[in-house]
Amino acid sequence: MLPERVKPIVDKAGAIAKLFRANDIPIYLVGGSVRDAVISRDQVAEIPDFDYTTPARPELIEKILSPWADALWTQGKKFGTIACIKDGIRHEVTTFRSETYDPDSRKPEVSFGNSLEEDLSRRDFTVNAMALSLPDLELIDPFNGIGDLGALRLATPLSPEISFSDDPLRMMRAARFIASLDLTPDEALTEAVGKMASRIEVVSAERTRDELNRLVTLPNPEKGLWFLVNTGLAEHFLPELPALALEQDPIHRHKDVLGHTIAVVCKTQPNLILRLAALFHDVGKPKTRSYENDKVQFHFHDVVGARMTKKRMSALRYPTSDIESVTKLVELHLRFHTYKLGWTDKALRRYARDAGSLLSELNELTRCDCTTRNEKKAKELSDRIDEMEVRLSALSEKEELASLRPDLDGDEVMELLGLSPSREVGVAMNWLMDLRLDEGPLDKDIVKSRLLEWWRSRNSGEAET
Repeated sequence: MLPERVKPIVDKAGAIAKLFRANDIPIYLVGGSVRDAVISRDQVAEIPDFDYTTPARPELIEKILSPWADALWTQGKKFGTIACIKDGIRHEVTTFRSETYDPDSRKPEVSFGNSLEEDLSRRDFTVNAMALSLPDLELIDPFNGIGDLGALRLATPLSPEISFSDDPLRMMRAARFIASLDLTPDEALTEAVGKMASRIEVVSAERTRDELNRLVTLPNPEKGLWFLVNTGLAEHFLPELPALALEQDPIHRHKDVLGHTIAVVCKTQPNLILRLAALFHDVGKPKTRSYENDKVQFHFHDVVGARMTKKRMSALRYPTSDIESVTKLVELHLRFHTYKLGWTDKALRRYARDAGSLLSELNELTRCDCTTRNEKKAKELSDRIDEMEVRLSALSEKEELASLRPDLDGDEVMELLGLSPSREVGVAMNWLMDLRLDEGPLDKDIVKSRLLEWWRSRNSGEAET
């Protein structure tokens, strides 16, 4: 009788098995679905896609799948992969293969093979180098993946030097599996990453970025982040992270910024923008550290950090919208603390306007940025944020803070001041927005009168421009 956890695999992958067996072609399920079935993961029943391997060449795979699939993709054909969708489930079938990277290339060289064991030997880690034959469900585990899962050990099927030469991104993937499965890397693997860390630079920025995203959005990425730093790997794609390990001294004491940063990342919800903001929020500290009256200071580390964040995220080819959101959160992450003596409605409006759609993320980042063990200080901060959120909610209901805008539009300003479309209209609109933020909504006649008064003063040189 099949274990209950394997039945979803049989139900969803069985049709593929029948197609290939009808053509007398062996096919094997590989990858995460097999690993998770072995360790009884609940999410096996929710697997959205399945990976298979077979000795069949891509042309034959395509021929077998085409009549059956709802949709089919051949973009990966030259690498041996044909992908398709059937009843909402994605299936990827790949010819037995191996991949190697030329020392000076960012693209792998793929060669097809005829041996399942050779195919499994070229996979990243032993826990992922197991196969389930279909439809008979025989588990094939030539590299003791089950034993390593039981021992909570991360190892490679062949030597780690060979594995990481085949694909240097596997060094980053190691960090993800260490964190997601709570594994401990074996000594040979750790040493190999330390020696080969610079090889990550041949991997495209996009692949590196995507792997970083997978790591930071895990429920608890702590062990993986420390692995990236301790092996020297982060130095080659995210040097701002290890740079946070500021040298401590007995006189000018301050938090361990690196440890603090990783703690903040793990406290936040696994939302990509929020996690990235937590990862970058203090990157400006090393460049801004100074000493005043035997105390360490990091003046303007929020502003410097925002610039550094933008530069690094751009290098990693993040979408512009993600860069803007994360940079904004980094730049604003200290804003709350300027209100510790109490908030006016004016200050609350500006806080909400500047945060915009990221207000809830900014408040959570502020909460999580408190990693003190002093329970009294932590409670004081939490209470102040609670108070601010209550007041923001009340003010929002009254004034619709989410859609703050000047009380006059551009056409009304041009008509009132006798202007045509120009920079001057923008200056007037900015003044009106400041008025709205400072005093809240006003009667339109009052706004017009105040605008005319400001305009006359400005043009007579009595007001600032």
